[in-house]
Amino acid sequence: MELRHLRYFRMVANELHFGKAAEKLHIAQPPLSKQIQDLEAELGFELFIRTKRSVALTPAGKAFSIEVTQIFQQLDRAIDIGRKTSRGELGQISIGFVGSATYNILPLMLQQFRYRYPNVRIELHELTTDRQLIWLREGRIDIGLIRPPIIASDLACQVIFQESLVVALPINHPLAGADYIDLASLAVEPFILFPRELAPGLYDPIIAICQAAGFSPQVVQECIQMQTIVSLVSANMGVSILPESIQEVQRHGVVYQPIRVGGLNVEQLAKIAIVWRIDDNSPTMNRFLEVGLDR
Repeated sequence: MELRHLRYFRMVANELHFGKAAEKLHIAQPPLSKQIQDLEAELGFELFIRTKRSVALTPAGKAFSIEVTQIFQQLDRAIDIGRKTSRGELGQISIGFVGSATYNILPLMLQQFRYRYPNVRIELHELTTDRQLIWLREGRIDIGLIRPPIIASDLACQVIFQESLVVALPINHPLAGADYIDLASLAVEPFILFPRELAPGLYDPIIAICQAAGFSPQVVQECIQMQTIVSLVSANMGVSILPESIQEVQRHGVVYQPIRVGGLNVEQLAKIAIVWRIDDNSPTMNRFLEVGLDR
C-alpha cells in the first residue's frame, strides 16, 4: 500500500463519484477505479458500494475513511513541523550569558526573538565567559553572550553592546555626592573586582583606566557575581568599578558615579559580544543570530 492509494481513496470518499474524483486528481477514471480495486484487494474488504447511478461508502469504508483522514491530518502536521524546523521557527536553542547581560542586552534580545519565533523553546544558562567557551565547544549551549575579547579559531565573535564604566561607592563615602569621580582620588581605596581569569575583557579595561590615572588598584576582594560586589560595597568593604547598567540593581547603601580620568575617553569600555561555533549551521541558531546582530 502506498500513500497515493490513500489519496485516491480519500478523494473518491469525498466526492462519491469516480469521474469527479478522477478529474480532481488529474488522472483518467479507469486507472482510478483500478487503484481502488487494488486497495480493496490488499485490505481484504470493500470500501465502496458501486451501482450504475451511485457510489457509497460501505460501513467498513466509513470507518476506514475516518482513520485515513486522521492520517493525513497527522501528515500535514508533520510537514508543517518539518518546514518550520528547517526555517528555524521551531525547535530549541540553548543560550549562555554573563550575569551582567541581564541588566542590558539580554532581555531585549529575548523579547524580540520570542516575538518573532514564539514556538522555539529557549534554555538559559548564566555562566562566566570562560565556562561559556567550554560549553560551546562541548555543544551544551548554542550561543554565548560573553565579555570579549577571546582568541579562538573555532568560534565566531562579534560585539553587540558597549557601555561606560561607573564607580560604585558606599553611600557614606566622602565622594558619594560628587558629580563625577576623578579616578586618581581612589588610589588608596580598597577595591572589590571581578576575577581576571573569568572575564579579562572586563577586568583589563578597569585596570587600564586606573593605571592611566596613576595607580594600580588595591584589590582586597574578588567576586564572580556583580550583585555580590555591590552588596560588599554597601557594607563598606571597598569601592568598585562596574558597567553602568549595574545601576539597574537598586541596592540600598550604594551610589554610582561617572568616571573622569584626565582627558582619557572612558566611554564604551565595557563590552558584550555574541559568540557561536563557526561550524554550526542550525537554522534556529541562525535565527537568533539575526536578532542578536540586528543592533
